[in-house]
Amino acid sequence: MANPSAVTVQVFSLNCWGIRYLSKHCAQRFAMIGDMLSNGEHDIVLLQEVWSEKDFLGLKKKLAFSHPHSHYFKSGVIGSGLAIFCKYRIHDTFLYRYSLNGYPYMAHHGDWFGGKAVGLAIIQIGSLTANVYVTHLHAEYCREKDSYLPHRMVQAWELQQFIRHTSAGADAVIVGGDLNMHPQDLGSRLLRSYTGLRDAYLETSQFDGCEDGITLIANNPFISQKELGPFEKGIRIDYILFKGSAKAEMHCDWMSTTKGSIPEKPFPYSDHEALTAELQVKALRLQDPALGQADQDSKKVAELVDILTEARTEVKVGLHCAERMRYTATRTGIMGLALLILELAIAAVPWLALGAEQPFPRTSFYLLATLCCTILITTFLLYIFYTMELKSLQGAEDQMRLAVGSLQERLRGVTVDHTPLRKSPEGEEPGAFDKEE
Repeated sequence: MANPSAVTVQVFSLNCWGIRYLSKHCAQRFAMIGDMLSNGEHDIVLLQEVWSEKDFLGLKKKLAFSHPHSHYFKSGVIGSGLAIFCKYRIHDTFLYRYSLNGYPYMAHHGDWFGGKAVGLAIIQIGSLTANVYVTHLHAEYCREKDSYLPHRMVQAWELQQFIRHTSAGADAVIVGGDLNMHPQDLGSRLLRSYTGLRDAYLETSQFDGCEDGITLIANNPFISQKELGPFEKGIRIDYILFKGSAKAEMHCDWMSTTKGSIPEKPFPYSDHEALTAELQVKALRLQDPALGQADQDSKKVAELVDILTEARTEVKVGLHCAERMRYTATRTGIMGLALLILELAIAAVPWLALGAEQPFPRTSFYLLATLCCTILITTFLLYIFYTMELKSLQGAEDQMRLAVGSLQERLRGVTVDHTPLRKSPEGEEPGAFDKEE
């Protein structure tokens, strides 16, 4: 029997587009965000792309009374960009940095330097323990030819693993952030199917905000409109996800988004629309865990097997690409080494043949030696990077393979005994409780 008392939790999520000196009107927009949040309407605030700790400290000072508890997740070269402000006391935090996050030589994209990650904050909502996650996945720069898809797939896989393994003892789970994936993309389906998370936008019957593709980002003067055409229902890459447990029931009462530019201001809060979801968290009386955590039916398990198989395929594509790039780096390095050895051999001719003159100018030798050393150092660093990428992709693919095997066993209803056989000492008869060969 359910407890009639319920707690209302209002969750806010926003990608702040806070790249100092590059993002337009960065200081003014952070001041606007602080003013909006200081009214105290939101209980949990999840922010992404707060790249400067100075901006975080400015928000922390402004929200000291409305949101007294906060945490800034530090990672990578310029930080993870993740921050949380909360009315509830934060008891514990943890940050997991994704093993893959783009390429360092793609400096104009900058994702690698950001140290993309998922941050966890454990809070107490009444008598219930809630795990709150904030994350930001690698951006999608070209949907038709997405070279970062394997990396983002690994990030989605690691995100669902992190949530599943850290939320086992939580009564409620809340996830917010910029996933950089459309609702029907493979990574989104993998995350929701494996964790059981529910999308606030799909769960609520009351929605107020940018619902169609044109109004979702069309009011933003900083974004090109050319990519909005193919999407009839808009580009939705920011999410608030949630799920309850055997001890707590959750549902979304309503959800809203901002709608472009702010009144009396010529620009919006960010190049993303902010999300707000009002969640009802209701404590349930203790019951048999078997009643609250029933196994998925065969149809859901079969669907999850298909999703994982598709995800493995995308990761394998990334594996082949990384192997090819490592091979190219190795071959280029060998060519540079051969050229350097040839140069040294030519330089040694005057020493071996007394009286012979150097056939090439000394300046040319220095330039060629510099070029060879640069090639060797660059290819060596690329070889190390692609080796690390290969290992991360292989690790994710191995984990997915094991997961598919386990799900297929559940689908067939097969229980496999993995207890190793104990061999009897030589000359002794097996005991009554020894396993038969």
